[in-house]
Amino acid sequence: MREWLIDSYRILENKSGAPKALPPGYGDAEAEQAIRFHAQIPGYAQTPLHSLPGLARALGVGGIYAKDESKRFSLNAFKGLGGSYAMFRIICEKLGLDPRETRLKDLTEGPYREQISRLIFVSCTDGNHGRGVSWAAGLFGCRAHIYMPFGTREARARAIREAGPARVEITNLSYDDTVRKARELSETKGWILIQDTSWEGYETIPSWIVQGYLTLAAEAARELDQRQIRPTHLFLQVGVGSMAGGLLAYFANHYRENKPLAVLVEPLVADCLYQSVRAGALRSVEGTPVTMMAGLNCGTPCTITWPILRDNAEFCVSGPDDMAALGMRSYGKGPEGDPPMISGESGASTLGAARKILEDPAFTEVKKAMGLDESSRLLFINTEGDTDPENYKSVVEG
Repeated sequence: MREWLIDSYRILENKSGAPKALPPGYGDAEAEQAIRFHAQIPGYAQTPLHSLPGLARALGVGGIYAKDESKRFSLNAFKGLGGSYAMFRIICEKLGLDPRETRLKDLTEGPYREQISRLIFVSCTDGNHGRGVSWAAGLFGCRAHIYMPFGTREARARAIREAGPARVEITNLSYDDTVRKARELSETKGWILIQDTSWEGYETIPSWIVQGYLTLAAEAARELDQRQIRPTHLFLQVGVGSMAGGLLAYFANHYRENKPLAVLVEPLVADCLYQSVRAGALRSVEGTPVTMMAGLNCGTPCTITWPILRDNAEFCVSGPDDMAALGMRSYGKGPEGDPPMISGESGASTLGAARKILEDPAFTEVKKAMGLDESSRLLFINTEGDTDPENYKSVVEG
């Protein structure tokens, strides 16, 4: 295990020697079931997979491909996939229905509407997950309470209220403490906790959320296969690691013996996954860290995806806010001919990390260790658009 500390970046090469654990539940069958549900939602459309040939040439790699989740369900982020699918599975379980046969309109137009309207969900969010839960609650006709950690911008809370019927409160607590608050309220009030992280005894609902994210992975894989492109490197941003773990498992299964090398990217001040991989055991980041990468500002890894990330990611990168800013500008104002993309702080963090490693001579050894060269084909997930419009304008247009 090698570690580099360069220019406010931490990079860790993960050579733990642990068995490559790929638990069942995150393959093609689960992705197909998620897509079956999502395709029934009004406004469903496959999000774009953009090729950025100009940027690839400028950075000296064979190809750069970015799945643009800012276009998902008019929510400006991918999180609606997980929240809506998990809510569907919860409602089916409550009503004793088979999710493989139940249609969305059976729940929204059928005899179950009154029962569903009495359900109340609760969650903690940095922004995008709560927006997805609020939107899903409106879709199914139920209620939701969303709690947000200290430092959340009001624009993110307003977006949640506009997406659906959720009641939203910004707390004076850290992300982890706000999760605990939501958990306690679910226990005392009988609300249904729909949280995109897990702990001992709370694994089923988070696993449904992760399975919901597989829709975007399967869409991307299908399109890459149609173009006869196999990615050599997969860059994934990490908050608690639920999306990263699900997508890493899906792509590792899809490409089998020839899986892409996985690079995990986090904020320097909230790199709980980095610290956990380095220690070989789960670690939390304490306090109330502040970073503009709000969607990644999480203190404790998700327990159900932690083994996947620990055993199957080759590198961890922990970087400053400048990393995200570089990625935002790279998507928004790339070389002529590349399609411009609006990417928020968390969505752009991975491209910023890759660009820093590829361009800065100080990272030459890291670049070589990652096997990044003119034959490399890099896959990114732009997980969000300008979810903080004011900050986006300041970074990209300022």
